Amino acid sequence: MRKAEIRRTTAETDISLVLDLDGDGKHSEISTGIGFLDHMLVLFSRHSGIEMKLSCKGDTWVDDHHSTEDIGIAMGEAVRKALGDKKGIRRYASLYLPMDEALVLCAVDISGRGGCYPVLDFPSEKIGTFDTELVEEFLRAFAVNAGITLHVRQEAGVNSHHIAEGVFKALGHAMREAVSIDPRFAKDIPSTKGVLE
Repeated sequence: MRKAEIRRTTAETDISLVLDLDGDGKHSEISTGIGFLDHMLVLFSRHSGIEMKLSCKGDTWVDDHHSTEDIGIAMGEAVRKALGDKKGIRRYASLYLPMDEALVLCAVDISGRGGCYPVLDFPSEKIGTFDTELVEEFLRAFAVNAGITLHVRQEAGVNSHHIAEGVFKALGHAMREAVSIDPRFAKDIPSTKGVLE
């Protein structure tokens, strides 16, 4: 069972997360205190099949930054922990995902070397009350702590909500493939070095 449990408590946030890489995403329970982020993470979970029970109590009276970044950190740590030695995973995945007029490219490599390389151009600074710049903050925190090389590139889009939705759905689909087990190589670590760290 590829599961992990993370508890992250700081002066700014209190996060509890149970994550299962092999769920179906239909029964996730997500409560971040940030409505738009809840919506995005539900999409991520459903499209990745990564089941999550996630709760966050954060200082959202300041703004949404601390909660968004710390949730990304916790999710990244949980994915890394749940992957274990990464034996048998497909490792790589990429796709173009259309969301109405928006088109997003997402490519991941579960390399063990975390890095995030987004090229996003949101036409508005906010989606409701959520700062669009926090999408990149989440992606960076998630990728670095999961040990994933992540490229996300916006190819088209004029609606900020659609662009963000495309990003989280694309990340979900890419993660679904990258963490899946390849039956042909189920006992192998997908690296000529013999290790992914």
